[in-house]
Amino acid sequence: MQQTTSGEDEFREYVMTRGPALLRAAHQLTGHPLDAEDLLQNALAKTYLAWDRIEDRGALDGYVRRAMVNINISQWRRRKLEEYPSDELPEVVEHEPGGSSEVHEALEQALRELPERMRAAIVLRYYEDMTEPEIAKTLGISVGTVKSTVSRAMAKLRAALGLPS
Repeated sequence: MQQTTSGEDEFREYVMTRGPALLRAAHQLTGHPLDAEDLLQNALAKTYLAWDRIEDRGALDGYVRRAMVNINISQWRRRKLEEYPSDELPEVVEHEPGGSSEVHEALEQALRELPERMRAAIVLRYYEDMTEPEIAKTLGISVGTVKSTVSRAMAKLRAALGLPS
């Protein structure tokens, strides 16, 4: 379906307005800035194709976030078959100082070190404020698994940040 010029303008305005916030959510899901950009771009491409069918413009952020989660889950599943352990550690990327507090940077680092499912559960629960049933549906797991995953992830984050349990 071809977008109308007004639909294209409306989509462009949406991306300009909400893009930075959506990119932050994508970064929380992936843990890597370049992966976040790719994830958001893929989600926005899907959103653009469905633009004329999305009647509730107030639900656009939710639509894009759901697309990002679904795309990210699909990528995990593909990577499980493609990634193998290595004896060599990757280079550590140094972040330039500025703007962020040490606690924020430590939290970001601790989030990046979590396994992908744990990171997704934490991001959806505490950054996207989704309920446990919503997270379960999004990730395709049971509510009990969401609870235990979030609990274990929070314990790992507390330990990484040196906080009491």
